[in-house]
Amino acid sequence: MSHGDGDHERYAHYVQKDKIMASALDGTPVVALCGKVWVPGRDPKKYPVCPMCKEIYESMGSGGDKDKGGKDGKGK
Repeated sequence: MSHGDGDHERYAHYVQKDKIMASALDGTPVVALCGKVWVPGRDPKKYPVCPMCKEIYESMGSGGDKDKGGKDGKGK
């Protein structure tokens, strides 16, 4: 199963922080808001944010997050 092709490779994606930590520890794949599935292994700060992830994230609202406005969106 390959999910690592196309435009997805050019972007940093939104992923739950706890999922990123778990992936770093045991190598399990993560799922971005846009649906991309992969094992993170590159610095997301070097890439623009995935427009689809950003749109989905922004449509979700604050969701009870106390840290409003302090997110840059990369690798989250």
